[in-house]
Amino acid sequence: MKHAVRPAPFGGELAPPRTPPTARPATGPAGRAARPQRSRARRLRPLAPYALLAPALLVLAAILGFPLYRLVSLSFQQYGLKELFAGHGAFIGLRNYREIFSDPFFWTVVARTIAFAAVCVGLTMVLGTLVALLLRNLCRAMRVLVTAGLVAAWAMPTLTAISIWQWMFDFEFGVVNWLLTRLGFGGYEQHNWFDQPLQGFAVIVIVVVWGALPFVAITLHAGLTQVPAELEEAARVDGAGAWQVFRHITFPVLKPIFLILATLSTIWDFKVFTQIWVMLNQRPSREYFLLGIWSYSESFGVTRYGKGAAIAVVMVLLLLALTFFYVRQMLKAVGP
Repeated sequence: MKHAVRPAPFGGELAPPRTPPTARPATGPAGRAARPQRSRARRLRPLAPYALLAPALLVLAAILGFPLYRLVSLSFQQYGLKELFAGHGAFIGLRNYREIFSDPFFWTVVARTIAFAAVCVGLTMVLGTLVALLLRNLCRAMRVLVTAGLVAAWAMPTLTAISIWQWMFDFEFGVVNWLLTRLGFGGYEQHNWFDQPLQGFAVIVIVVVWGALPFVAITLHAGLTQVPAELEEAARVDGAGAWQVFRHITFPVLKPIFLILATLSTIWDFKVFTQIWVMLNQRPSREYFLLGIWSYSESFGVTRYGKGAAIAVVMVLLLLALTFFYVRQMLKAVGP
């Protein structure tokens, strides 16, 4: 489009107005210096998350590094009461590991530990999900009341809570035996729940799940608030039942949270110690030995610190192997 030519005030014609020139990148020394800086910043950008995590990793390495090193080095030594007074042990290589791997009781304890952790994690996740769904469907006043009860149970000191459960299942003064007797169930007067390992572990599972349930339920309830309500409503309109809505709508949205909670629960339940130790009055029989209990018993019960350290190292390795699957699935769910 041609610009109109205006007459000049004193004759002649004015030149058409000029279009302002477009800005061009500087080609001088300043422009050449800016381009490497921008490219360097672009290359360093992926390293920013690792730089932010570095202080926390350094603190963890400083706190856990030396104890872990001492544990591993102790597992390769003959370290008993004599070596404890001497202040140093004798290097024996893999003898401690060969001893525990050749002991059939080791494989019994490993199987028992894995089965115990699997039952506790499964019950915790199922019951926590049900409680979270219940909280979403309660009115505001009841939701606040139930949440306050969960937080109170979660905040209770571990030893206090275990002592209360120990009294509830006491064979002579326990309220559970009294209640079952009053309800007409015979054979529960002065019934010792820990005479049979199956019954004893059932009680311990109840105690462990009770302690872990508040955290799982509250976390899942917070995650449920992020599930789009219109998607669930559309599925119900299309004829989907409650289970189908949860399976195809709710669970995929909450899958990363489920994986995180399952990983944490596996770590916590795999190394259960306090519940068993206190419920059995600090004298658990071998039928109640998990890997943590066995490691402690070997170290401080019979003063075989080297063998106890080897059991603890094996427990850590097994725990890493069990949680690897959860971590891998969690990374896949979160995405790149």
